[in-house]
Amino acid sequence: MTNTSLSRRAFSAGALAGTGVLAACGNGIGGRGGATIDARVSATLDEMYRTYPNTRNLAQKASGVLVMPLVTEAGLGLGGAYGRGALLINDITVDYYSVVKGSGGLQIGAQQFAHVLFFMTEDALLKFRRSPGWAAGADIEYVVSDQGDGVAADTTTALSPVLAAVFARAGLRLGATLEGTKYTRIIP
Repeated sequence: MTNTSLSRRAFSAGALAGTGVLAACGNGIGGRGGATIDARVSATLDEMYRTYPNTRNLAQKASGVLVMPLVTEAGLGLGGAYGRGALLINDITVDYYSVVKGSGGLQIGAQQFAHVLFFMTEDALLKFRRSPGWAAGADIEYVVSDQGDGVAADTTTALSPVLAAVFARAGLRLGATLEGTKYTRIIP
């Protein structure tokens, strides 16, 4: 029979290592991730309403509003983007989402921006919420131009089920669109 003894020093080292491993497995429930996102969403909406006052009318008419306060995008040949935000229905946060985008081609630089999606129909909102990962495509109409001229809501955009406002850009990178962007529900 082999006598295996565990010293206090070995036990303490194992317990400390196990604590670090268990802490890394946390899923964020009960954390401050949601509160941080909510604060950023509120500040982003305030800035958008101040800079583009007509977006307030869009938000009131929309069935739901997805706010991504900070999306960071970078590329050097291959590129990508990531951000986190919240879906609001009647000005109340109902879910949190991440946004991921990958791209390839002739590109260089990095930028950060905010964007807001207005779901103008119940059907569009329902499709978004029920999908395991919703991908934005060419069917999105932009209501705030790249130059920040203001809200360009015309007959075409008024009939679109999803409208987008992209604003508050910082950095140097050409060609920011939401095409090919995937949104996934998260627990912050």
